[in-house]
Amino acid sequence: MSAAVSPEAQRILSTVARVPRGRVASYGQVAAVAGLPGRARLVGWALRHAPEGASLPWHRILRADGRIAFPEGSDGYLRQSRLLARERVAVERGRVDLSRYGWQRAASLDALLWGPAD
Repeated sequence: MSAAVSPEAQRILSTVARVPRGRVASYGQVAAVAGLPGRARLVGWALRHAPEGASLPWHRILRADGRIAFPEGSDGYLRQSRLLARERVAVERGRVDLSRYGWQRAASLDALLWGPAD
């Protein structure tokens, strides 16, 4: 990637950096928290094209159903599974229980997107 990072990609990378150890988030959740709802694919793109040397917890980002996005058995799949296991995040058959390990619960995500409930 070039030295210049688009403002949208920077917001995504900053959001990914905030996902704490032992927690996971979906691509769509990262996009929404970054102020880019509906742009889950952009999250994947931003992670693939992150500046070289960027230290991001990319392994904490999963599909909306909690599954690892890499094909089962691939190097990426195995690496992501190992990194999550090191953080004591259980991966069973390629899936993480988002209700147990999710970064932000749905209610707090709704508050971020839509404001406090009336």
